[in-house]
Amino acid sequence: MVYRTIGLMSGSSLDGLDVVFTELEENRGSWTFNINHATCYEYSDEWKQRLGDAKNLSAHDYFLLNADYGKYLAESVNLFVEENNLYHQVQLIASHGHTVFHEPQSGFTTQLGCGATLAALTGVNVVSDLRNIDIALGGQGAPIVPVGEKLLFPDFDFYLNIGVITNISFQHEKNFVAFDVCPAIRILNILAEKTGKDFDENGSIASGGQIIKPLLDKLNALNYYTLTPPKSLSNNFGTDIVCPLIESFNIKTADALRTYTEHIAHQLQQSVQYLVANKNNAQNIFKLLITGGGAFNNFLIERINENLAASNIEVVIPEDNIVLYKEALVMALLGVLRWREENTVMASVTGASRNSIGGAVWIGQEA
Repeated sequence: MVYRTIGLMSGSSLDGLDVVFTELEENRGSWTFNINHATCYEYSDEWKQRLGDAKNLSAHDYFLLNADYGKYLAESVNLFVEENNLYHQVQLIASHGHTVFHEPQSGFTTQLGCGATLAALTGVNVVSDLRNIDIALGGQGAPIVPVGEKLLFPDFDFYLNIGVITNISFQHEKNFVAFDVCPAIRILNILAEKTGKDFDENGSIASGGQIIKPLLDKLNALNYYTLTPPKSLSNNFGTDIVCPLIESFNIKTADALRTYTEHIAHQLQQSVQYLVANKNNAQNIFKLLITGGGAFNNFLIERINENLAASNIEVVIPEDNIVLYKEALVMALLGVLRWREENTVMASVTGASRNSIGGAVWIGQEA
């Protein structure tokens, strides 16, 4: 069975909206995919401000923004369809939405982007609110990408996504574990902005800096890193805890970037060592797939490679379309799984009381 689906993903970095049109095919439990078209629609300054300020809105204004952002998603999908001549080809839209609040300890998570509005204005069936049922079942609601990684990229042991938050997944025999490692690209970008750049291209600024050992020690001593999975991070951890800690040292930007790059590599090393402890691998080498914007940071990848060398990890960076759009691709798959009423979230990953079929369904097509 072939499913022609659009996946939508908005990252917390506020770079823009990732849109993927993919053909997903299932054959006797095995899945294959083809990314036919993909793009990122950059957010205007107005949308960056509105989404960035969403957590400070009143209830009335928050729901107004939810409806407005649903309209924005619909307009973006309709533009994408027009640009790629996809009329009458899209069977389903799966929208992650834009995360504002993620508080599993309080029993809720929110992603902006009204699914009903998106369905009504595109005329296509929509799956949205993918995390909520897992939260209701006592899970972290994150990560939800591992189901897609397991089905679409079965030849790997580890899956690392270096985005605003770095998260890692690990499958060994019948077990699958995943969790957020540490804040990543957002912190590096905030530091790079102090030099007048949007980001530290290839990690060139960081590579010229020095590691400030007292800062690195304090970063590595943050309480989150003492917790065992399942665990997940909100964006506030980076902006409210990590950034003020770095600022308190009053050091050169290059040194801050170098130190934080080392922190990411170190925390990844610690996570991998935790995951492979007492695990045997018939091949003696574990394969790790890296995606997300951080895959283009050459210096960061170099530090990761050096930190993981002793753990027999083979690092693989796939083609650019997968690096950039894997999460939107997986959202498309999760939408299809929801439509098929198959599990989209694994309790072994999130800590929920059971596996679950996540997502609200909105029928955009007229009967």
